[in-house]
Amino acid sequence: MLDCQAEELLPEEKEKLAHPVVGGVILFSRNYHDKRQLSALVQDIRRFAKQPVLIAVDHEGGRVQRFREGFTAIPAMGDILRQSEHQDESAAYAKACGLVLAYELKTLDIDFSFAPVLDINGVSQVIGDRAFSDNADDVIRLAAHLIQGLKAVNMPAIGKHFPGHGSVAPDSHIALPVDEREFDEIRSTDMVVFERLIERALLDGVMPAHVIYNQVCDKPAGFSTKWLQDILKQDLGFGGAVFSDDLSMHGASVAGSYVERAEAALEAGCDMVLACNNPQGAETILDGLETRFANLSNNDLQKQERVMALYDRVMPAGLKDKYDSGVELVKRLSER
Repeated sequence: MLDCQAEELLPEEKEKLAHPVVGGVILFSRNYHDKRQLSALVQDIRRFAKQPVLIAVDHEGGRVQRFREGFTAIPAMGDILRQSEHQDESAAYAKACGLVLAYELKTLDIDFSFAPVLDINGVSQVIGDRAFSDNADDVIRLAAHLIQGLKAVNMPAIGKHFPGHGSVAPDSHIALPVDEREFDEIRSTDMVVFERLIERALLDGVMPAHVIYNQVCDKPAGFSTKWLQDILKQDLGFGGAVFSDDLSMHGASVAGSYVERAEAALEAGCDMVLACNNPQGAETILDGLETRFANLSNNDLQKQERVMALYDRVMPAGLKDKYDSGVELVKRLSER
């Protein structure tokens, strides 16, 4: 999954999209001016790609909402409890946030947002109010309602950052966090959120954290067979798509060069790797994976199937009234 540098595709990006290993594009604020321009960009991405591609965005709400002018302002997930007077209201608020953000993205032919954040609000410098709450019970409850909103619009839910980023302070964009806790504490404090939502078949995808949990494995979770194969897929029974976090983040640098990072993530259990904010790094990954694509194994084909299960989910008709009601609720409660 690649990114784009501007509001229109550059000539070299059109060429990259045609590369056989490209399966998706993630959009950022720099790609947005208004809805008309964004719609044209999405159409061009699909036109220049030689195969179906997933188009995604980090559109969580709060400080992580890439498109703003012309879109409903989604609150930070941590504000939902604070702005609600009782549990029923917070549940309706979370569901409305999911429905509104999904509806607005789907109308522009964007497949999904990398959401919800399933971390707890602990000591992390990068999570904070991106999390629903400081405890697993509230995170599970509110995330489930937000996912109901997403699924009303037929949008996949991608939970992040497995097994939980909230209990370690450093920001994995600029550092390599190390979580010193034993597995049992990680499971009961953080990972239980993923466990419960997987049990309820609410997650279509998962993004692992660029965090080393050194009592479990000496590699970051996104490069760890222990975390992705043994724990996520076997122990928790997760059968959906696994997306690496951005391979240009500092937390990924432990895996080596860009090609080595991509190979390590794929071998560990990721189905799609994200290469963003470094065009040269992305190009080396495309070149490095080309041979792999020419000799697809059954495992690679299964990866493609899991990823493309998220593609082309048509938005149901007749949602306009629910959307309008959701926008009204989000605007009213977010003003508290």
